[in-house]
Amino acid sequence: MDLGVRWTLHGDGRTPAPGAVVRPDERLSWPRTVGLGAQHVVAMFGASFVAPVLMGLDPNLAIMMSGVATVVFLLATRGRVPSYLGCSLSFVGVAAVIRAQGGSSATVTGAVFVVGVALFLVGLAVQRFGARIIHAVMPPIVTGAVVMLIGFNLAPVTAATYWPQDQWTALLVMLFTGLAVVCLRGFWSRIAIFLGLVFGYGVSWAFDRIFGRIHSVDASGKLTDHWRLDLSAVGKADWIGLPDLHAPSFQWSAVLVALPVVIALVAENAGHVKAVGEMTGDPVDDKLGTAISADGIGSMLSTAVGGPPNTTYSENIGVMAATRVYSTAAYWAAAGFALLFGLCPKFGAVVAAIPGGVLGGITVILYGMIGLLGAQIWINAKVDLRNPLNLVPAAAGIIIGVGNVTMKFTDTFSLSGIALGTLVVITGYHALRAFAPAHLKTQQPLLDEGTSTYDEAAQHAKT
Repeated sequence: MDLGVRWTLHGDGRTPAPGAVVRPDERLSWPRTVGLGAQHVVAMFGASFVAPVLMGLDPNLAIMMSGVATVVFLLATRGRVPSYLGCSLSFVGVAAVIRAQGGSSATVTGAVFVVGVALFLVGLAVQRFGARIIHAVMPPIVTGAVVMLIGFNLAPVTAATYWPQDQWTALLVMLFTGLAVVCLRGFWSRIAIFLGLVFGYGVSWAFDRIFGRIHSVDASGKLTDHWRLDLSAVGKADWIGLPDLHAPSFQWSAVLVALPVVIALVAENAGHVKAVGEMTGDPVDDKLGTAISADGIGSMLSTAVGGPPNTTYSENIGVMAATRVYSTAAYWAAAGFALLFGLCPKFGAVVAAIPGGVLGGITVILYGMIGLLGAQIWINAKVDLRNPLNLVPAAAGIIIGVGNVTMKFTDTFSLSGIALGTLVVITGYHALRAFAPAHLKTQQPLLDEGTSTYDEAAQHAKT
């Protein structure tokens, strides 16, 4: 059985020829491949260790399990879809809602474990019935609206939790990160979040030396005098050790809050598989269902031991585009580095010490970018918001999700925010479509051109 772990040497193993690319089944020399693997780790660091911190989970475990999930993904796709699986930011809002309802870390990981199961089943369905099943249930108007409300639902977290801890540091970090995203080129622009974190550490350290302690709310919400950057736990942490593991706990109320994120994860995977196929010149639409299922398995493995869920990372796809090296051998090296970092508690202590003001500046941009990915889905699919069939369910769902509107059904069961907004978008769209006049249903087909080739019927129709 070909598991995609055999690579031929590309050229002399040093530098690709002008215009040439290193294909997934090729590699450069092992020292260069390992170096590229380290570069991929740096690219995923910014989001992959910020996400578990924002979710209240162990960043060491998150990094380690991202390596495990990447290995599972590469084996499942037989090395045809080079991609790194890092901690998904789509669940940050879900974790905040579950914790606000009194849920623990075990409750968060239990809810997300169920999402991993659902994602795995969606992948199996795509393998069996084709991509049309995704687009029939979740056309671009629905997918874009759900991604948007998931991102914008996080705005109160930044405004109430992180920004007040140190508003001036937050402002400087926001400005620096924005400049890094816009002004830097190539690889450096891909790690702008990481650079923003490093800059924020430096600013916090300098402000502590210049101005002393700050009088503001701390991470627990208490108004105190405290240091912006407290590295006391770093000195006490061991260099080598296992991260904190815990079993998930399952509560239906938490599961219902988390399930809508399946839509965002399916959209991410479909987009990333399409992008990888276009870059490598090897159509991999037939691997879409496998990729989605593998993502689900990786998330289940991570959350089963107390880690966060994972998804394919656009940051690493960007690194491939910049280097034109698509070798899966580099991702195996990256997964190895992630496993090693996960076994270093001192590294986790450094991550856990990220000042609240720094997170405030980062999340202002990060959460907004998540939300605006929904708008990007609409733009790419040419969704017509002048059509009331699209406009009404999206408008209602987004306001419910962003405003955290609550619908109480019984004394013990209610839906609110992300869960209720998603339900309104999906059921509202399909219900309105069932009763809408014919002229409102004649918009462009629901299938995205990049993934429609996965349907054999679509292929035959074109020929």
